[in-house]
Amino acid sequence: MRALMAHREIADLEAKIRHHNQLYWDNNAPEISDYDYDALVRRLRELAPDSAVLEAMGPSRAALGTPFRHNEAMLSLDKCYSPEELADWTASFEGEVVGTPKFDGIACSLHYDEKGHLKVAATRGDGQVGDDVTQNALRIKDIPRRIGEGPREVRGEIYMRLSVFAKFKEEGMANPRNLTAGAVKLKDAEKSAAYNLSFAAYDIVGTDDQTQEAELERLVRLGFPPVDHVRVPKEKAFEAFEAFAKRRPTLDYEIDGVVFKVDSLKEQRRLGETAHHPRYALAYKFQGDAGISTLREVEWSVARTGAITPVAIVDPVALSGVTVTRASLHNVAFIDRLGLTLGAKVTLVRRGGVIPNVEHVTEPGDRPVEIPTTCPSCGGAVTRIRDFLYCDNPQSCRHAVIGQLLHFSATTDMLGFGDVIVEQAYDAKLLTGPQDFYTLDVASLMKLDRAGEKLAKKLVAEVDKKRVLELAVFLRALGISELGKNVSGILASRYRTLDAVLAVTEEELAATHGIGETIAKSVVQGLAAMRPTIDALRAHVTFAEEKAKAEGPLTGKSFVFTGKMVAFARSEGEKRVRERGGDVLSSVTKNLTYLVVGADKSGPKSTKEKAADKLLGQGATLQIIDEDAFLAMIQSSG
Repeated sequence: MRALMAHREIADLEAKIRHHNQLYWDNNAPEISDYDYDALVRRLRELAPDSAVLEAMGPSRAALGTPFRHNEAMLSLDKCYSPEELADWTASFEGEVVGTPKFDGIACSLHYDEKGHLKVAATRGDGQVGDDVTQNALRIKDIPRRIGEGPREVRGEIYMRLSVFAKFKEEGMANPRNLTAGAVKLKDAEKSAAYNLSFAAYDIVGTDDQTQEAELERLVRLGFPPVDHVRVPKEKAFEAFEAFAKRRPTLDYEIDGVVFKVDSLKEQRRLGETAHHPRYALAYKFQGDAGISTLREVEWSVARTGAITPVAIVDPVALSGVTVTRASLHNVAFIDRLGLTLGAKVTLVRRGGVIPNVEHVTEPGDRPVEIPTTCPSCGGAVTRIRDFLYCDNPQSCRHAVIGQLLHFSATTDMLGFGDVIVEQAYDAKLLTGPQDFYTLDVASLMKLDRAGEKLAKKLVAEVDKKRVLELAVFLRALGISELGKNVSGILASRYRTLDAVLAVTEEELAATHGIGETIAKSVVQGLAAMRPTIDALRAHVTFAEEKAKAEGPLTGKSFVFTGKMVAFARSEGEKRVRERGGDVLSSVTKNLTYLVVGADKSGPKSTKEKAADKLLGQGATLQIIDEDAFLAMIQSSG
């Protein structure tokens, strides 16, 4: 029953997020605050971290402007609302942090060419694909048409100053963010310019700077207006947040929090990114409505990963006009940290329209919260790993397996496989793992309650449509921790075949930009653990990329390009390799065949060249070749 309630809550959350996402991004007419919207997203991420809805957030493809695919995903920021959450984040790294205002505007990426000319300005969109708004960006005074270096990608926020918004407010406009969203997408550049928008630059992609603060200083030298910021020891981050909060009423722009980033770029690279957000950054957002209630019970539910998460059952309390009786407790460590007891008076902060978070204990209770010693779903053993409690046997735990099945069907877009059908199919032993979807037949499905012939045929037909999948979709559907949209996209783009992905080492993957050691370890170990399921699925599924993969004279050979190419663009070299059946990798490993070094020798040896030299010294068989040798190889291969 609890599993069914959890699944219903997930469906409710997904519907609300879709609704408010469209109002916010496409209609520019939000009904709820950013705080409440973020709360819905946080709760869904707790219950179903790989929900397809989380990956689809952002404007629809029908937005104005030509679609522009970002070279590197523009990820969202993880968010927190309390000093404790901030402290948990700062404990994950060493060194100082840089704090900047969280501008309430439109995220935008600026692309400057080799001569420093602005060529493309694109909105964030869904993080992978945004809208080209170059003609309007060129009319924003804060955005230089030319900078003193290139090629460069600069990221920041388009926003409207409150002093500019004042006259529009008199005309009945709701807020500057909505006005900015509309103005930046106007087809008439002159009309867009009349809104007098501003731009705050806060990031440069791929610089050789050593710190985040140095990046901000470089942006000023390049001609961008300086952004308010502070650099403080990580222990002083909350004090920095409070200082910004006190200044908030005096600022000439709207902010809804403070963005903290690890100052050391080396440490940023070590921390890496998840599919949704960089680990080295956190947005501390301003609080929402709060209230006090009494904790009566703690319920425990099992996620598809085997994680056992607690939910507080409290006396009814009204928050922002909504009566709530359930509140998130995050994980078992959170209960320990609060010293939570049953009967306690607790402070709740509303995180959205469905469920708030427990923030503080205002008065202790009289009975301890019992931490499960066995899985509440299957009754098996449990293990605590740092902050979380896990079922030891998720592969045979009913709730965990059902969660995995629902995730696979949702990610691959198999329509019709809702909670009720999947639960019945599991109980009837028709579905015990994702591979079983592909062996379902009409006769077996018709034995399920309320599943007539028409529905059974529809479900079987839906499965048949998914026998050819994109590699990235297949990888995401496995439900491996950290293997979300961003990382699966990188793997599919770089390695192109499932065999190549399965052969990737932690070392090689960690060297890929945007991933890092933590994510690489989770992904590689997760793939190894899922190998039996993967092998079973391969009997039924083929991949679009592999069907289209060229076979040719370079099949079985791998290439990495480094340095500045003179005779051809790097993208052109990669294209020629792929056209002849070769593979293009992102980093140098002992299994690499060729490292192609650009003819421009004006700078020192690249990191990849140094890595290749080290491997050659250890007996690796890779070859370092120049542009001429590469072109000769291409010419001889036809």
